[in-house]
Amino acid sequence: MPPLIKTWLTLCLLLPLAAHATNREQRLPNGFTGYTTNASVKRTPIKQTTLHARPGNAASTTRGKTVAAASSKQSSAVLDRAVNMLGTPYVWGGTSPKKGFDCSGLVRYAFNDVAEVNLPRTSSAMASGHGTKVAKGDLKPGDLIFFNIKSRRVNHVAIYLGNDRFIHAPRRGKRVSIDNLSKPYWQKHYVVAKRVLPKEKQQLSLAKR
Repeated sequence: MPPLIKTWLTLCLLLPLAAHATNREQRLPNGFTGYTTNASVKRTPIKQTTLHARPGNAASTTRGKTVAAASSKQSSAVLDRAVNMLGTPYVWGGTSPKKGFDCSGLVRYAFNDVAEVNLPRTSSAMASGHGTKVAKGDLKPGDLIFFNIKSRRVNHVAIYLGNDRFIHAPRRGKRVSIDNLSKPYWQKHYVVAKRVLPKEKQQLSLAKR
């Protein structure tokens, strides 16, 4: 068989196989979820009707109402300061954006502009002597939630955002992030919740007769 004809037949057989291999569906890498990590979260302030957190987390709702709309101006300001610290490294004893935060340092920073609230330095002290105890089913944005991690006493605190989510400074090697209270781990270590923000003063108006 002449070489030219042999080459032509070979190409006719191989080209369809190559096209088929090129069009096969490619598998995604193991563990791929499509979500970004904490390090890539853009720090943006909370708008009145939207709580910005991780990408893909749209405005959280509780019983049909947006989180921000259901909270007072003070709690919205607290959440704004806390959420803007997303991605800040955990530092034991840290109390500022530049140096980093531990759990209670983040909470104190978020509540710093609320004149009526003067929180102690540690999570244990916050849980024992400040605010009003709140049932888990009655949590509102701005409430503090306390946990006991590897201990029988409270040693971790977070700020409730709404829709079973909270923001906190987890531990060494981690960054300020948002987590879900419904996870079995947090359910197991949950201790108590406190409401430390003052009640809103309601203005009474007299109807003209």
